[in-house]
Amino acid sequence: MREAPVTANGDRIRWVELPGAGPARLYLHGLGASSPVYFAAAVAHPLLTGRRSLLLDLLGFGISDRPTDFSYTLEAHADAVAAAVAAAGLRQVEVVGHSMGGAIAIVLAHRHPGLVSRLLLVDANLDPIESGRRRIGSSGIASYTEAEFLAGGRAEVADRVGAFWWSTMRLAGPEGLYRSAVHLARGSEPTMRELLLGLDLPRTFLHPEAEEPAGADELRAAGVRVVEVPDCGHNIMLDNPDAFAAAAAKALGVG
Repeated sequence: MREAPVTANGDRIRWVELPGAGPARLYLHGLGASSPVYFAAAVAHPLLTGRRSLLLDLLGFGISDRPTDFSYTLEAHADAVAAAVAAAGLRQVEVVGHSMGGAIAIVLAHRHPGLVSRLLLVDANLDPIESGRRRIGSSGIASYTEAEFLAGGRAEVADRVGAFWWSTMRLAGPEGLYRSAVHLARGSEPTMRELLLGLDLPRTFLHPEAEEPAGADELRAAGVRVVEVPDCGHNIMLDNPDAFAAAAAKALGVG
């Protein structure tokens, strides 16, 4: 495990790092998740081994610090990730981002030009939640005020999300989990979709076969490869590791 301070207060991001050849590959998890857990099978797959790989936990989650005074906006997350990448001695990385991690990866590529060489989005969030729809995903975290969530909403969420998701979600700092969910629902400005369309780098969007993303034709027209993966749900790399590895290897130019 490695770590680096990424805020003025010295809050630390931590990651599990596997040695290998360059270019390095950075994995970013989704809301309430942890990269060493969600991406372990992927980085160990024969199609994806051999690269220096950083399985990074965002501030507020997993093995990273859980500051209560951090904003947890997508932009703040992206800047903290950029600081961790720099501390790792890297100037450019391929980024694999799942769900919220994909949204952060897009913002990272936009705010830090040249840092991201390739972008692999795994069923990532591209749009804000419509006004009036307060729930986000199956967790419903953004349906609470922060005071409500800290007072009892977190326990209610634990009852809803199921044992697997809660196994990593329970590691998150309550403030970080709540604020990250709210800012994911609000999205970036411009939106993650708009930022993605304007990026000048290889981009691939993986999605479950049964659920083509909204605006898929617009993504394709902008040069984003939109790839369906069979026999999986939202957690593509967990539900069908072989198909995920094959699609990821192609997107990342392996072989």
